[in-house]
Amino acid sequence: MPGTRLHRLSERGVSVWIDTLSRELLASGELARLVAHDAVTGVTSNPTIFQKALAEGELYDAQLRELLGSVDDPVALFFALAREDIRGACDVLHPVWERSAGVDGWVSLEVDPSLAYDREATYAQAMRLHAEVERPNLYVKIPATEIGLGAVEDCIAKGRSINVTLIFSLERYAAVAETYVRGVERLVAAGGDPAAVSSVASFFVSRVDTETDARLDALGRDDLAGRLAVANAKLAYAHWRTVFAGERWEFLAEKGARPQRCLWASTSTKNPAYSDVLYVEELIGPETVNTLPLETVLAFQEHGEVRGDTLLEGVEEARGLLDELADAGIDYDDVVSVLEVEGVQKFADSFSELLDGIETKTRALRAA
Repeated sequence: MPGTRLHRLSERGVSVWIDTLSRELLASGELARLVAHDAVTGVTSNPTIFQKALAEGELYDAQLRELLGSVDDPVALFFALAREDIRGACDVLHPVWERSAGVDGWVSLEVDPSLAYDREATYAQAMRLHAEVERPNLYVKIPATEIGLGAVEDCIAKGRSINVTLIFSLERYAAVAETYVRGVERLVAAGGDPAAVSSVASFFVSRVDTETDARLDALGRDDLAGRLAVANAKLAYAHWRTVFAGERWEFLAEKGARPQRCLWASTSTKNPAYSDVLYVEELIGPETVNTLPLETVLAFQEHGEVRGDTLLEGVEEARGLLDELADAGIDYDDVVSVLEVEGVQKFADSFSELLDGIETKTRALRAA
């Protein structure tokens, strides 16, 4: 209903997305309810959620039975199943996409994470997923590895909308933003319409505190705990404000190009000592996205505060914190490097578990 805390958050320029998608969410009407009543304007799919829904329910069984005669590869089976969910979510959110002129209403589907270090294969699969889903409000998710960024640029240059994911460091975020701008420049140079392409840069938040806090605890410096994740995001947003301004960007904007928005991912609070809405309240600012788990949606609706554009507050203090952490013995570059490697691996592990789940389910259906 209008006037809720999440609606007030939206009024500050923060698009509220959820990180959950399953056939049950669609079939029950829950996604439509979240869009209508909780200001939700986008979805990023999650292999872990998909695996849980596949293992615990029967909503995918009929489609799987139909596919078993013609498709044996678990990866192909997953994308065949996921396409239906993604299309359904795109259709639910299409009115949002139209009403916002393509700013919101997006649904994200990730590429096979085993391709994270293969530019050509990632590009080919991303282009194929766009063609197969056949929805204008689809984002294909590509990890922001150095090699992955090449595929991102190639997709943008072809007018395909991309969610660049698994960003942890300020250096990598700067490369992501530059990649997007170069892709748009190539699109314009080739005579394409930049207004037809969109992108978000998914900057991961809570994992930064989890990794840093563990190191601070070992050093006996708990006084600095719980601060780097928010500071990191604020500095990324400060960089965003410089990239999407000035002559270079204004030339593209005049031709219809859209800025690539920062998307705050991994915003559930892992440490119970911190507020369960910490990474929502502290990351409020215009032209941003915050992707929330359903429990964080509920928590913010209950007791979240919208104080103003918190992303613009304490930016100099955020820069100073990096120096304080370095003095305390925290190697920022090592923290974010470890997180990227682990992030890609967790992404791959989750996908592998999903494929195992599909094989288990198909064996059970064949036996039956």
